[in-house]
Amino acid sequence: MKERRRRPKLLARRSLPLLASALIVIGAVAVTLVIAHVGRNASAASAGGRAGTSGGPGSAPASALTSPMPKATDRAAAKKPASSQAPLRSNDCGPDPHLCGFPDATNTGVPAGMALAPVQPRSHGPGWSADSQGNVEVSGNGAVFAGYSVHGYVDVTGSNATVRDDSIVNYGTDINGDGVNLSGNPSNVTIEDVSISSPYGSSGDRGIFAGIKDINGEAMGTRVLDDNIADASTGVQIYIGLIQDNFIHDVTPAAPGSHLNGTTSNGSTVPLTIQHNTVFNPNGQTDAVSLFEDFGVEANVVINDNLLAGGGYTVYGGQNAGGPQAYNIKITDNRFSTIYFPQGGYYGYITAFNPNAPGNVWSGNVWDATGRAVSP
Repeated sequence: MKERRRRPKLLARRSLPLLASALIVIGAVAVTLVIAHVGRNASAASAGGRAGTSGGPGSAPASALTSPMPKATDRAAAKKPASSQAPLRSNDCGPDPHLCGFPDATNTGVPAGMALAPVQPRSHGPGWSADSQGNVEVSGNGAVFAGYSVHGYVDVTGSNATVRDDSIVNYGTDINGDGVNLSGNPSNVTIEDVSISSPYGSSGDRGIFAGIKDINGEAMGTRVLDDNIADASTGVQIYIGLIQDNFIHDVTPAAPGSHLNGTTSNGSTVPLTIQHNTVFNPNGQTDAVSLFEDFGVEANVVINDNLLAGGGYTVYGGQNAGGPQAYNIKITDNRFSTIYFPQGGYYGYITAFNPNAPGNVWSGNVWDATGRAVSP
């Protein structure tokens, strides 16, 4: 609203020689300014809906008022994504990843203070249902399963589904011991701000089999974002999509002899991006990030800007001995921490990578403690 300007008139009146006339004009101007001020406030109140969707600037949108489980009005106030935090230091990130802007327990999983509803056996909601043991199937296309505490696994079969702001506690082997399964190749599934762990922590051989797993290995468009995954023999096993801003840690056997992986893929040429995660495997076997060729050639993978530590080798770069040539594997700008072993992993930080294969890139990778470059 264009402000009415009264001061030029006031100055002009002050130039009148007669004091009485000046006093009259000053009084008139004061009244006019009060009226204008009230008018401006009334106009601002009537126009407040332009900034929000109802009631004025900062008001909750109507959708938030009708949602059965609304998120925080300002989600950023509850939990800032790790990728948006200004780093406080640039080296020695392993002990406190968030100080370098990396994911850890402070900025992943269910936002602090969020109340969760326990899933009851045989309960159900829009697009999801629980069995007699409390395991959940998210079957509806576009379904959102959010704000729950689950003791068991979550099986996603619906495309465009979202699992968000959930705590999942489970343990065991195979599908029944997973955190979140993708079954039947659903497309465009998002698993975000989820906390996954075993009720036994990292003690013994009673971890989760896989924190998040694509059962058939062909689900397209999967996004694994801002999750806190602990106590799993494999943190994330997907072949296609995006793994970003997750804290994968305390990798733990689900049974004696379990292979222990932070993230793993067993062969695909459809793009996979593993970016800005913290992946810590305190064990001296297997990996933090691995690309294997058990089911086919590995190609078109980006492993970028991660904080990595542990395993037998910290990274397996996709080239199985005697296997087909892996290609277009880009390992860039990662930090290798020595919090468990002097060489990153028990045996070293990289294996099964051919820097001379077509499209393969090794660039910008450094030791976390010093910032010094590491070579493939």
